[in-house]
Amino acid sequence: MKTALKKSPIPKTHAFVVQQLNQPIFDPNWHFHPEYQLFMVLKGQGTRFIGDHVKQFYMGDITFTGPNLPHLWKSDTEDSGKRAEGIVVYFDYDFIGESLLQKEEYIRLRHLFKKSLRGFDVIGKTATIVGKKLKELPNLQGFDAVLGLLHILNLLSKTEDLKVLASSGYTNTLREGDTERMNMVYAHVMKHFTRKIPITEMAGLTNMTTSSFSRYFKTHANKTFSEFVSEIRIGHACKLLIDKKMNASQACYQSGFRTLSNFNRQFKAATNCTPTAYKESYKMK
Repeated sequence: MKTALKKSPIPKTHAFVVQQLNQPIFDPNWHFHPEYQLFMVLKGQGTRFIGDHVKQFYMGDITFTGPNLPHLWKSDTEDSGKRAEGIVVYFDYDFIGESLLQKEEYIRLRHLFKKSLRGFDVIGKTATIVGKKLKELPNLQGFDAVLGLLHILNLLSKTEDLKVLASSGYTNTLREGDTERMNMVYAHVMKHFTRKIPITEMAGLTNMTTSSFSRYFKTHANKTFSEFVSEIRIGHACKLLIDKKMNASQACYQSGFRTLSNFNRQFKAATNCTPTAYKESYKMK
């Protein structure tokens, strides 16, 4: 398993790194690193974890994460034969230079970097423009590539089309050994969330007492284990409503909920609308 604190992916001879990903699945390991990361999904879908934020991801999603913000894009494995493709950019805070960042002209960029500490999605018209620029970036060389990235960052610093992800109260309390344990927890939940998962089962999996596991998970995930499982189920239900065109009742029981009333209540709390309204909203897009 990959460790959380890994060697910088940026060679000392380069200002930043841009990679085109084409693989069976995206990196399934919960991890963090000291670089800023800008990531666009070109193909694939699944469940994304950023700090204490959980959400389904789809083709076209663009996400910016700041240094040491834990994250994970877990690809769906049910669509065998399909590959995961994306563009990822890594750069350090001193990509521009500490002295320049303190100048008045860079105040918007400093605010952008501060916002990235909680992670954000690029949405709306800005996502279309930035997406096009990101697709061009791997083909640029030398200073043209640097200018290309600066142009993207400038666009992001001026727009309001940004949706912050991790909660304001989230802080990364993970250590290297913790990420391996959290990876094990996430993998187990993603495999078994359609059935009841007793807290005693998770305690046994992690070699903890039930009370110790509950405290451990709340500390590192900024939510209770039951809240986390509910988020995974709601995310899966959203996928079933849209991609599989299921009705609310079908999505409810196939996502692991035991009663339709509980499903409707938790779905509305998470999405601010009913399952039926959520499904109808996508028909109009």
